[in-house]
Amino acid sequence: MHYDEEGWETRVTPVTQVKRVGFVFNPHIPEAEDLARQLAADIAARGGHAWTLAAYNERSIQAEWDHLDLVVTLGGDGTIVRIARLAAPVGVPILGVNLGRLGFLTELSPEQARERLPLYLNGDCWVEERTMLSVKLEPEAAVGYALTATGKEQARPEYIALNDVLMGRGLRVRLVHFLVRVDGVTLAEYHGDGVLVSTATGSTAYSLSAGGPVLQPELRNLLVTPVLPHLMLARSVVLPPEARLELRAKTEQEAILSVDGQIDLPLRDEAGVQVSASPYRCRFLRARPRAYFYKDLIRRMQLERLTKPLYEAPAD
Repeated sequence: MHYDEEGWETRVTPVTQVKRVGFVFNPHIPEAEDLARQLAADIAARGGHAWTLAAYNERSIQAEWDHLDLVVTLGGDGTIVRIARLAAPVGVPILGVNLGRLGFLTELSPEQARERLPLYLNGDCWVEERTMLSVKLEPEAAVGYALTATGKEQARPEYIALNDVLMGRGLRVRLVHFLVRVDGVTLAEYHGDGVLVSTATGSTAYSLSAGGPVLQPELRNLLVTPVLPHLMLARSVVLPPEARLELRAKTEQEAILSVDGQIDLPLRDEAGVQVSASPYRCRFLRARPRAYFYKDLIRRMQLERLTKPLYEAPAD
């Protein structure tokens, strides 16, 4: 491959390999659906097949996976995390267009999308594989329904996660006792707000806010980080990919299990949850040099946080 000054592959060719593309947009971002439809029209004009669906319409998205070559997300990192849990088990790669704030996982800006998309359609790119988590609940560990962005749903015995899984306190502001075992051996007993198990991808999400280290995204290690522990050292532990964790929470109040911050399950007291690396990998298409992550890390954590405040006071 040959790259231009910005590090992008310069050879743009017609669609020859990717024929079936799904476009998934964040319905809360008005311009996301418009851009999705424009890109889908571009695919159709080249003789390919494309569909567009809102990110929360998971059943319809899953019904369209057959023979799909690529799914393009239009939103932020949250949209990618949601779709990753659907795409990884069927092996469909993801290409992210950033209409969110930080966009750690995305590849393209909205301005680049129509120009750069042919690179990925033609295969002028590489596949970045990222570890996901397998999350298994003991029988009757969940109490009631799982809460999601679209409402309540029946709790399932097993989930997968791209970023992290949190066992934490519920609505009551009380310390909870957490037991963490690794391969059957007690690693730690924490009193605090929670215990977070993250992938390398999740190391730049909640884990980073909790004081955890940043891991290169293709590393397969698992990361255990206590959340606001009381009267003990707040240090993360990096574990090997084959590690198997057991989490338990003892509390007189409610405890919850949160999967990727998007699925929350209330837990019964001392319920056990098993966490390990999933056999599924999330696959991202990239056309930038493989060391892109380090440049992005500095830019997104320093420049964008300074130039894009979450809140601006109204003018006097």
